[in-house]
Amino acid sequence: MSNDDDDQVITHKRVYSNGIWLHVAETGHGPGPPVLLIHGFPETWLSWTNQIHYLAHHGYRVIVPDLRGYGDSDSPSDPASYTVLHIVGDLIGLLDKLEVDTAYVVGHDWGAIVAWMLCLFRADRVKGLVNLGIPYRPQSQERPSDVLNKVFGDGLYIAQFQEPGRAEKSFSQYDCLTVLKKLLLINAPDLLIAPPGVEIIDFLETPSSLPSWVPVEELETIASTFEKNGFTGPLNYYRAMDM
Repeated sequence: MSNDDDDQVITHKRVYSNGIWLHVAETGHGPGPPVLLIHGFPETWLSWTNQIHYLAHHGYRVIVPDLRGYGDSDSPSDPASYTVLHIVGDLIGLLDKLEVDTAYVVGHDWGAIVAWMLCLFRADRVKGLVNLGIPYRPQSQERPSDVLNKVFGDGLYIAQFQEPGRAEKSFSQYDCLTVLKKLLLINAPDLLIAPPGVEIIDFLETPSSLPSWVPVEELETIASTFEKNGFTGPLNYYRAMDM
């Protein structure tokens, strides 16, 4: 276990991996193995702040990238550049550049989907897996978006995110901080389905206050990255889910 204050200092770098530049935050110099934290939608590396410091304090080397399309990582415009093969390739290239043979992997939301695929494609690089929010779903012969649209219709948020420009247009009616509050602090049924003719971002309420475990400064910092880069990169994950 490490109590050295230096282990709590988060360093930042950009690493060239799989044809793009990835921003990665890193800390921890203890004897424990590396831990790769993979964020979800619509988040950045900063979403893991509490876990980063806890793991570093307990002796782990913590590696936290902004996935492609997010934060200070490159954001290709083509939805076809956001398949799970691309994202897994980014992470394997990142581990290679950081000279990490194997790591514990922790994924949340879309990060969990990526983590499942990382285990399937490159089990040799994964020491252990913890996933949050998304169970493993075996490959289906049907396109995932077709299945979801058939069952839940156009009101489902995933269905609305499929069409290029649609979600971006509806999101643009709000500032980025409000969009994050609506999407991350959801006060709605488990299935995010808007009524007919209503966009999902309009259907979701804006919380009047933040829970104690969500510092407003942290949310504002994440919002600032979306103000700079927009939401197209993150939304392209949904547009590539059938590829």
